[in-house]
Amino acid sequence: MSKQKPGKTGLLIIFSAPSGCGKTTIVDRLLKRHPDWIRSVSVTTRSPRIGEKGGGDYYFVLPSAFQKMEENGELLESAKVFDHFYGTPKSFVLDHLKAGKNVVLTIDVQGMRKIKSSLGSEIQAATIFVLPPSLKVLRERLEGRKTESPEDIERRISVAQDEIKAASFYDFTVMNQSIEQTVSEIESFIEKKEHERGDQKHALRAP
Repeated sequence: MSKQKPGKTGLLIIFSAPSGCGKTTIVDRLLKRHPDWIRSVSVTTRSPRIGEKGGGDYYFVLPSAFQKMEENGELLESAKVFDHFYGTPKSFVLDHLKAGKNVVLTIDVQGMRKIKSSLGSEIQAATIFVLPPSLKVLRERLEGRKTESPEDIERRISVAQDEIKAASFYDFTVMNQSIEQTVSEIESFIEKKEHERGDQKHALRAP
């Protein structure tokens, strides 16, 4: 996949998926294959899970600090998910996009809608929804993480059913049955999206 050309705004690549669908693994694989892409690190009020590091997976902050960020307009979007708040740092994302870097963002459905509605015409986004092979497989993955109580798992399954209904609002949907195949399909979609952007720009410049 070609690198960004000087003076060209980067593409905002938005991923959403029910909890347990493997989107973190998918994004990690894509960033490893495309080191010029930038991961947007979200801010959250929840506590770190085992193995998570502040600044790498999330910026972990107190609710009071999160509220101040919202009041100061420092977040591109924010939402409450499973009793905790999550937000996307505005300046980090916009500065990298304007510098011509593709920025990868993982957020939930409501966050995607907020960002899409707030983006100016100079910023373009590619939205991707990752589906589980089935709710049965999703449940097995959640249980295998051993990070949620049975009650939390049931709640995540219920939310997943609602989120899957919103998949049609995304530019591209992919079922994660195999990481390699999923990553390959996503790369093909983004390649197509970047070609379309180039064609549109050329058409605008044509006499």
